[in-house]
Amino acid sequence: MGLAATKPTIARMSSAKQIVDQAIAGNKVCVFSKTYCPYCTKAKRALQRFLKNFYVMELDGRNDGAAIQDYLLEITGGRSVPRVFVGGKFIGGGDDTDALARNGQLEKLLLEVGAI
Repeated sequence: MGLAATKPTIARMSSAKQIVDQAIAGNKVCVFSKTYCPYCTKAKRALQRFLKNFYVMELDGRNDGAAIQDYLLEITGGRSVPRVFVGGKFIGGGDDTDALARNGQLEKLLLEVGAI
């Protein structure tokens, strides 16, 4: 029973890993978000100061959102959203992204990765 019960979980995590890794690698700016989250809105607004378009994956609209958050925990140390990546590098959540925008570092990062 134990082994059979873990197989779907392993499959979900493998799929979540592939989805997340592809989203991060395939986009200069990638935000894992939930539509109703005020911190996600804060991060997206900070990015919108510099960018018209960037990749956002809204996890509350996906059946595999929980598995994606579990994988984000593995790679970032946190499961909460938003999880913001610039140039493949995790830069933080809503407060972090907003602070980087306010101190000029976000614009610098975006320039460095060719997002702007």
